[in-house]
Amino acid sequence: MVGQTTVVNRIKTFQAAVCVLNSLQKNAALLQNPRLQFQAMHGFLHRIGIAVGELDKLNIIHVTGTKGKGSTCAFTERILRNYGFRTGFYSSPHLVHVRERIRINGWPISKQLFSKYLWEAYERLEDTKGVSGGTMPFYFQFLTLLAFHVFLQEKVDLAVVEVGIGGQYDCTNIIRKPWVCGITSLGLDHCSLLGDTMEKIAWQKAGIFKPGVPAFTVQQQPSSLRVLQSRAEDIGCPLQVCPELGQYEVVVGPVNLGLAGKHQRLNASLALQLSHSWLQRHKAEERTGTFPMTDKITIHALSQAVLFQPSTAMLEGLQETGWLGRNQKLKYGNVTYYLDGAHTTASMQACVCWFRQEMLQREETQGPVLKILLFNTTGERDSAALLRLLVPCHFDYALFCPNITETPINNTGHHSSTVCVQHMLAHCRENQSSWQSLNPTETIHHHHHHLVTSSVSHSLVFPCILSALQWISQGEQPALTPSGSLGFTDRLSEAGHISVLVTGSLHLVGGVLKHLEPSLDS
Repeated sequence: MVGQTTVVNRIKTFQAAVCVLNSLQKNAALLQNPRLQFQAMHGFLHRIGIAVGELDKLNIIHVTGTKGKGSTCAFTERILRNYGFRTGFYSSPHLVHVRERIRINGWPISKQLFSKYLWEAYERLEDTKGVSGGTMPFYFQFLTLLAFHVFLQEKVDLAVVEVGIGGQYDCTNIIRKPWVCGITSLGLDHCSLLGDTMEKIAWQKAGIFKPGVPAFTVQQQPSSLRVLQSRAEDIGCPLQVCPELGQYEVVVGPVNLGLAGKHQRLNASLALQLSHSWLQRHKAEERTGTFPMTDKITIHALSQAVLFQPSTAMLEGLQETGWLGRNQKLKYGNVTYYLDGAHTTASMQACVCWFRQEMLQREETQGPVLKILLFNTTGERDSAALLRLLVPCHFDYALFCPNITETPINNTGHHSSTVCVQHMLAHCRENQSSWQSLNPTETIHHHHHHLVTSSVSHSLVFPCILSALQWISQGEQPALTPSGSLGFTDRLSEAGHISVLVTGSLHLVGGVLKHLEPSLDS
């Protein structure tokens, strides 16, 4: 018995919890059928001991959209935390560690709490597997269940919940009675799952609307807005379009945001309406003990959200908001990293606008800057379209690498892993070829050390994130230095200042952050 107890204790470490969680990624076949995932959530929720009605106690703010979901949620959470509420915040994906996805009062939950609650939920699912056809949730399903379990156990006053993909069949849409819903800017993304037109995507996103629950959106393309309005009418959900941030500034003066980029003004405006709506309901419930809601409201026209005067707590919340990997700037000596996980056409346009503005300001104050692009994409992204948008930035170097933090020292016996790495490197070379076609004077030379270099606009492929960062910081391994690249490194070392834009993938940004800011993992 003593030996058995030791085994159980060892298994229940944080590292073991992460291993168990990662094992659920093998259920990837379900990813192609969001409807099945969604339907399975009710059974999984019941199996971990939560009745679906209990989620109503979380006083949820539910947010979807194509771009700006995370930023809008971060603004909203920070505002309401400024009012003294105990907040829960569920987001995806994580950048450095999985605990980022589940936050209490703005902080990722501790390793101890993560382990405690993960094992509670996982063991309940394991214990009921026999009577449930042996089914276990896949990765995102389980994390969504875990977030709900954590928020209920930690007795948060409210939970800000970011949709994973879509809305209608997203795992988070098991929520029946949120307090308010929000839809950020819409665009074409995850088309194989959500549809290949703006109208189809708008239909999916509007799936989070609930009868009688107020919903807010930012200004959208007319075709998307028509679909949102139509679904709101069918569901009986009062949908309102947010004023622009400039309209608030007429009342309160300039509004400062903690997140850089003009596009964040849309997200901030939506966050103001979401938090204001939530606070109104909270006040009504405090006053009367209930909040008058009908099951369904008859909606005939899309209305404009009412302009109000933001409180000091709201304005300070917008200014104090931080959000990793979105328009983030980190300075190390003479190298400044600009991190933005843009991976759609619209978000890349916003990223380029932000970066070019930053470069203009820097060059005005500090003179010429050496500009480097570090780029990768995943999934079905149109890399060539994203790279085309980056051409006007006039990079001196374009670096391409897979989303691998560092190359394994010894990969013997892992054929599938080697094949996977080779596949990712081939994808990087395709990205480099796209860059070449956009810069036709370029000549590409292949090198046997997985590093490829060109003679004119200096594009290179690295086997991992670490090797790319080492090259940038001039600590590159000799084995990775191709013949004829000394001129490149001389130019890097002579540069007064180097600006590096890391974009194309949130996973790439997360890998870079893991190396640049190791303290984020603790």
